Amino acid sequence: MRRVTEIRCAVVGYGGAFNMGKHHADMMERTGVMKVVAVCDVDPQRLEAAKSELPGVRTYLSVDELLAKEDFDLAVIVTPHNTHAPLALKCLKAGKHVIVEKPMCLTVKEATAMIEAAKQKGVMLTVYHNRHWDGDFMAIREVVEAGLIGEIFHVEMFGGGYHRPGPWWRSDKAISGGLFYDWGAHYLWWLLQLIPHPIQSVVGAFHKLKWHDVTNEDHVQAIIRFANGTIADVQFSTIAAAGKPRWFILGTEGAIVDRWEGKFSLHYFVNGIRAETQVPYKESRWFEFYRNVANHLLHGEELAIKPEQARRVIAIMEYAERSAKQGGKALSIPYESVLKLTMPLAPANVRAGV
Repeated sequence: MRRVTEIRCAVVGYGGAFNMGKHHADMMERTGVMKVVAVCDVDPQRLEAAKSELPGVRTYLSVDELLAKEDFDLAVIVTPHNTHAPLALKCLKAGKHVIVEKPMCLTVKEATAMIEAAKQKGVMLTVYHNRHWDGDFMAIREVVEAGLIGEIFHVEMFGGGYHRPGPWWRSDKAISGGLFYDWGAHYLWWLLQLIPHPIQSVVGAFHKLKWHDVTNEDHVQAIIRFANGTIADVQFSTIAAAGKPRWFILGTEGAIVDRWEGKFSLHYFVNGIRAETQVPYKESRWFEFYRNVANHLLHGEELAIKPEQARRVIAIMEYAERSAKQGGKALSIPYESVLKLTMPLAPANVRAGV
């Protein structure tokens, strides 16, 4: 493989939803060392948009054509969830570095195939868990790591409300993976950063009760037990007529309650006296993802979002559904037995290089 001084990038998927293809292109160009040279999309109209927004970019209607005709280093997969693994595997096996949008894929089997393909070809694989650098999460993590609430032993996380899902692919279970696979991927990533212990078991409860014009579940739940005894209850719903805090974290010396309002409540003790304060969110730093990737490829900086960590997120969602289908049986998930309790957390901020 050639010595890389500039990273030539291809965006696979330039769909109009949230304009995510343009978002990724902008983030890459902002590094100063990543250059978007190609865009691939099945929709000719989106390719015309790419040509307008990214002057000089070359466009392709298929990944096969892209790989056959374009000389590039890094593929960024920004497509519906069920296509992540097949497209990533094509690019990895062609010797390309790969970034895949979250969620990484739909199954542990797919995630493992992606990880093994990257190792075999000696290329980078990572997942766009950019919300690792969300200001709210970084503020919560700072409080936890400072020891202000002691050791976490109980976590509740909730997302959603009462609303009819939109009639598009994110509501189609065969494409999206289900209700858990949207914001659930973010929530579970955050959870696993705060609880650095192997997962002992997962219990799931899935409901399909109201919105029968779409195929996603209406309400999903995963109860996760960690090896140190910590219990986490993560729920997402489109039939919750009353809301809950997004975070409810209990520690041996305090608690955190967050309702996504620009600040969270910190409950703690000072000389045995109970106190409460409001902690403001930090400024989000999504660019850190691409800054880290660029420095990893050019300077060997440690990768912040490792694919083995992202696979754990997929495992929880997949095995929660398996548990639900087995009547709520507690299931162990793959690869947890080989994790070390001292496994380092991905760094919240890194500043060397770019």
